[in-house]
Amino acid sequence: MDVVAELVLIRHGQSASNVAFPEADAAGLLESGLSGRDADVPLTGLGTEQARSVGRWLGALPAGRVPQVVVTSPYVRARETWRLAAAVSGLELPAPSTDDRLVDRLLGDLEMLTRAAIAQRFPDEPGRLAAVGEYRYRPPNGEAFEDVATRLGSFLDDLRRAHAGRRVMVVAHDSVVLMMRSVIEGLDWEAVAAVADAGPVRNASITRFDGSSGRLVLDGYNTVEHLAP
Repeated sequence: MDVVAELVLIRHGQSASNVAFPEADAAGLLESGLSGRDADVPLTGLGTEQARSVGRWLGALPAGRVPQVVVTSPYVRARETWRLAAAVSGLELPAPSTDDRLVDRLLGDLEMLTRAAIAQRFPDEPGRLAAVGEYRYRPPNGEAFEDVATRLGSFLDDLRRAHAGRRVMVVAHDSVVLMMRSVIEGLDWEAVAAVADAGPVRNASITRFDGSSGRLVLDGYNTVEHLAP
């Protein structure tokens, strides 16, 4: 078998940015109340509980579904989600590694800026975004979604070479989950937009690809039944 036996993608639990930026944008604020790097944004209290719910889900898996390889984004919110989940699971799980190709979409000069701040400091950017559309837009010194897809394609190639036939779990970000679907399923931008328009990738959600047929086939997307009400 030249593919992994199973690929499970988990989005991190709710982060402080997931709360602060929608609130700031809705109010038209120049500041979100957060400072520092996107990579260092922590989980909220709810995000911590969501990570623990992922751990309880892990603990209930049959032996043949327990991950054999775990790779996380290096961002704090992803690493903490896995650390909390693994601690709650009660299982002896593989030590996680991190991979820089699993980081969230890089926004370059626009990182950690509200919409109002972007309009003030980079007045041409909202127009550029509107002209090319969300999936083709590349922020100054940042990434377009095609750049995310390129690095994830490289990650998947290495995953197949190193871990074919094994069960792999990835803990990362919404852009990673969405673009993994694009790369694995060969989705064009219209199809990607249709997936996104159906609803965002939810915090602590689980997406599963089954590789038992010799290729990765989607077998559950963005599920949150494991989370407490």
